Amino acid sequence: MTELDTVETIPMVLGADGVIRVGGTRVTLDTLIAAFREGETPEEIAQQYPPVALGDIYAVIGYALRHPDTVSVYLRRRSDVAKDVRTENERRFSADGIRDRLLARRLSQRGT
Repeated sequence: MTELDTVETIPMVLGADGVIRVGGTRVTLDTLIAAFREGETPEEIAQQYPPVALGDIYAVIGYALRHPDTVSVYLRRRSDVAKDVRTENERRFSADGIRDRLLARRLSQRGT
């Protein structure tokens, strides 16, 4: 049997914003892992996200299966950041009274 001495890198890049993207695309690790956990096959994921090569999807899923603790910590951190952003946006851009404002705008547009 031929000896395999090739080492392949996992096609993931950690951006300055702390987000891991896959295969030189804008598709995030979060997105691919969520799709896989929801039962989608790598082929189905590749159809949904054409910029990501099928081989890269398999490599990333393989990494996630071999390093579940590392990936879970990253995903938990990303979820916490998303919650913080959502909370801040809700604080800054309150939805209070939005229905009344939209109805008033609609009525004023009909009157002109």
